[in-house]
Amino acid sequence: QRIYAEAVREGIVETLVEAGALVSAPTCGPCLGGHMGVLAEGERALSTTNRNFVGRMGHPRSEVYLASPAVAAATAIAGTIADPSDIATPERNAR
Repeated sequence: QRIYAEAVREGIVETLVEAGALVSAPTCGPCLGGHMGVLAEGERALSTTNRNFVGRMGHPRSEVYLASPAVAAATAIAGTIADPSDIATPERNAR
């Protein structure tokens, strides 16, 4: 909760939400994709879960990419799989 509150104060959560990310509580639903519905055929997801096998998050012909939380956040902002070091931050802009 401390990290979440800090992210809210710094505007990080707002940036992610405006980019289309969904911020939710840590539970078992998000890691298997069941909290917002499962993937349909041809849909893609980027997930921070530690398991990936055919059909885990929905249709066997969906695609799931596993990534670190930093890559997931950068991807949410960029709208495509992104390197976190490519995302501008206030600290980086001040340099």
